[in-house]
Amino acid sequence: MESPHGAAVGAEDFGLKGPRGWVFRHVGFSAPPGSLVAVEGPSGSGRTCLLLALTGRMRATEGSAETGGLELPRKAAAVRRIAALGPVPGVSELDPAFTVAEHLRERALLQGRYGASLRTLLRPRAERRATARARIDTALEAAGLDPATLPKAERTSVRDLERLEALRLSVALALIGTPRLLALDDADLKLSPAERADAWALLRSVADSGTTVLAVCSEAPEDVQVVRTTPATAEEAPTAPTDEEESADAIAETGRA
Repeated sequence: MESPHGAAVGAEDFGLKGPRGWVFRHVGFSAPPGSLVAVEGPSGSGRTCLLLALTGRMRATEGSAETGGLELPRKAAAVRRIAALGPVPGVSELDPAFTVAEHLRERALLQGRYGASLRTLLRPRAERRATARARIDTALEAAGLDPATLPKAERTSVRDLERLEALRLSVALALIGTPRLLALDDADLKLSPAERADAWALLRSVADSGTTVLAVCSEAPEDVQVVRTTPATAEEAPTAPTDEEESADAIAETGRA
């Protein structure tokens, strides 16, 4: 399967204000297609909300941004069709009770039902199943996840996965839809230095294949493009909510599409 061409991403004086004050503000950057971009900042600095705004899942209130040549927030629905989410707490998370196989089958089924053309839907069932399996295998290879190495192969429950394995599975699920942009939160959370290096190597590989990658992290490697978020001033934000509180507040305020 041919790798999709990545989506250019950029913002100018981009900001989002929620009921607690400014979640993020004055964000500006430009990244060409196929870039690996790290969204770096401390907890509470609006990293997650910036990620959601750039993927069309949250409506910003100031400035301008474009993803894949589509203006945000006006073209948010179109952006959602080309941007896939990896792990984002409270938005797109793995179900710990599901097995790896169940997650993969569910995502392939949804992609085949809602992301396929009418001609594809009219193909024989066996052909559609073979196509879905090929998508799954390609995505697993791109994510560097070999189910045969897991304790119970594809029957392994998500709760039994190591953190890096779960990250790889989330990336594979996102790549099943062959997005032009992959966005994920907490790329380096709870990883050892060696695992962190492996995670960034994975994301570089995805970007090198042509898919633009936006990754929220606490500390970015030196060789990637970095967009930094900083906590709002006391005047701008009377309280200091966590990233999870910011996401919930901003979604409630602006509406999740």
